[in-house]
Amino acid sequence: METIWIATGNEHKKEEFQQMLQGQAEIKTLKDLDTKLDIDETGTTFEENALIKARALHAATGQPAIADDSGLEVDAMDKGPGVYSSRFMGEDTDYKIKNQAIIDAVEGKDRTARFVCVIAWIDQDGNERVYRGTMEGEIYTEILGENGFGYDPIFYFPPFKTTNGNVSAEQKNSCSHRHNALVQFVKEWKENR
Repeated sequence: METIWIATGNEHKKEEFQQMLQGQAEIKTLKDLDTKLDIDETGTTFEENALIKARALHAATGQPAIADDSGLEVDAMDKGPGVYSSRFMGEDTDYKIKNQAIIDAVEGKDRTARFVCVIAWIDQDGNERVYRGTMEGEIYTEILGENGFGYDPIFYFPPFKTTNGNVSAEQKNSCSHRHNALVQFVKEWKENR
């Protein structure tokens, strides 16, 4: 069975990948490495950061590797915070403060926004591919919902008629930006096996 390494220590991401691949590959994460892998995300695009992580993991293991980078793009903020989503206003700043700052920034402006996820895949032979998934919506007028994390409570997704913070994880994950990128990857991966 093929082993695929994922550049994450997040068990939820590992589970999501395992479900999508339907047990057709063994999934390993950074936690399975013998040594700690420090990766500096120095890219200015989601694609660059995902590839930086995938390349580092592929080099460390010599096996197929996958990595993703994601964030929130707000059109009225010149697509910010974008690749700096987790570092926006400082990594230690509470998301309630970050979320309110974004609500304030779009007051009276275009509220369109999207979550973006780019998955980078490097196969056994070192061939590289990237897959981009989005979840289109807008910035809500207030912080709403206790579910999810990060910017979910201010991201209004029209099909839900509420924010991502106000729906279950299963509902959100069924059409999230990561899900949409992962579907593209899995389809091509299965076709090329």
